[in-house]
Amino acid sequence: MRKGAKVAIVGGVLTAVAGAAGYGVFNLIGEGAGKTGEKTSGAETVKVRTGPPSAAEVKTTAADFLRSWAAGDLGEAAALTDDTAAAKAALTGYRDEAHIEKVALEAGTPKGRKVPFSVTADVVYEEQRTTWTYDSELTVERDKSTGAALVDWQPSVVHPGLEDGDTLKTGEAEAPPIKAVDRNGVELTPEEHPALAGILNSLRERYGDKTDGTAGVELWISRGEGKSGKKDGAADEKAAERPDETLKVLSKGVPGTLRTTLDARLQTVAEQAVNKRSKASVVALKASTGEILAVANSPAEGFNSALQGSLAPGSTMKVVTAAMLMEKGLASPAEQHPCPKYFTYGHWKFHNDDKFEISGGTFAQSFARSCNTAFISQAPELSDDDLTKEARDVFGLGLDWQTGVPTFDGSVPVQQQAQMGASLIGQGGVRMNPLNMASVAATATTGTFHQPVIVPQSVDNRRLAQAPRAMKPGISQQLRDLMRLTATSGTAAQAMAGLSGDIGAKTGSAEVDGQEKPNGWFTAYRDDLAVAGVVPQGGHGGETAGPIVAEILRAGG
Repeated sequence: MRKGAKVAIVGGVLTAVAGAAGYGVFNLIGEGAGKTGEKTSGAETVKVRTGPPSAAEVKTTAADFLRSWAAGDLGEAAALTDDTAAAKAALTGYRDEAHIEKVALEAGTPKGRKVPFSVTADVVYEEQRTTWTYDSELTVERDKSTGAALVDWQPSVVHPGLEDGDTLKTGEAEAPPIKAVDRNGVELTPEEHPALAGILNSLRERYGDKTDGTAGVELWISRGEGKSGKKDGAADEKAAERPDETLKVLSKGVPGTLRTTLDARLQTVAEQAVNKRSKASVVALKASTGEILAVANSPAEGFNSALQGSLAPGSTMKVVTAAMLMEKGLASPAEQHPCPKYFTYGHWKFHNDDKFEISGGTFAQSFARSCNTAFISQAPELSDDDLTKEARDVFGLGLDWQTGVPTFDGSVPVQQQAQMGASLIGQGGVRMNPLNMASVAATATTGTFHQPVIVPQSVDNRRLAQAPRAMKPGISQQLRDLMRLTATSGTAAQAMAGLSGDIGAKTGSAEVDGQEKPNGWFTAYRDDLAVAGVVPQGGHGGETAGPIVAEILRAGG
């Protein structure tokens, strides 16, 4: 990021300090008791201390490391870590690339092997000077070879926001700050909408220089190769992208206005809805255009699961599978369709939730009740790539979406035997997020894929993804009928109760190895609003993600 920055990129992790500075006072205690092992070197047997470091060792090691860092003895500080080269490069870069002239470090009370500490740094760049304060933490471990107590080196020691490959820099920003506004001209700020903080950073990184703003001087985290949104990449690469992050402003630039497709009112509703859960994600779209109206995650900080998550969508995927089966003449809403307790395919014995069955029922009844075996029973009639083609060619999943921010665009790989059968019900290798599943609901109700966007295409004339074909005539109506039945008398009925208009929904529960409860999914539409959400380890989607989605649908009416 930040092309105009007048500093060079330092490879590897972060960088370091210079100059002596004030430093917290420590009581230095002896090493204390500890276990020892024996290491033979030639004829000599050397005793090597083993086991976790003692409280005294933790305190002494942390004190020595912080004192050396603050005094500018970076080689000495690095030698007190378990990765001398990386630590010295990081501490040196902190001094030279982040332009830190002086740093004061004060240790807090150790908690086991972890020692919190506060940082007060003087940042100086040309005529700009500021004081920067923050908190960090280090961990003391015992080196297995030497037995010495050393700082477990991580980039986060220097700053908690750093990961491998990231660096701290101070200089002229590449992109001006932006004043992002919603579709009605209402300003969107991270203070008002915490869930948008990362998105606003991404928008600035990509579109700041396309506005009429001017850049200022800042201290920021420059993400490592392949981590930022600087370059477009394949779906799996895009899923890992994180925007650069401004940590301190030395001189303010002039913000340029950037119009988005978001709706500030719905954004507020979405954030309030997900915040009722410790973990949840949701996305709302305008179905007829693909415009993203709201994005929210709980917690608001950290990875943007709503746009970049990669999770098995469970039975919400049956929307895509149902469209495929009906297009191939393997299912019809009003016709009888098998829903046995069990169906074996590829040597796997599949079953329904609570092992229910529907005798003599229709495909519509199986869809509304989310019968797994009704879908997997058709696997012998399918080619391995049929679901992949339907997902890509009709629903646009797995294409390279150019939304305006980093996204994961869905994945439905070609699979065989049992894995192919599992894919039909949103398990196996199928991976989605709320953005993808909101788009699925939108395609279901319109019959045509509209690539989601958060910034209008007119801003940069980027090329949007196009699905090769629309749904076959009549299939879209049948799919809407199935989803309406599910919303009115099926597994989604409780969550959708009281909603008027043209409505449809599909629930999902995706099992994950090692989890006590499955991830709860829900995708639905009401008139021209399509919404999808997920509650990790929430259990049944109708009971967990359903109320979140329904709250937004109700507000959009």
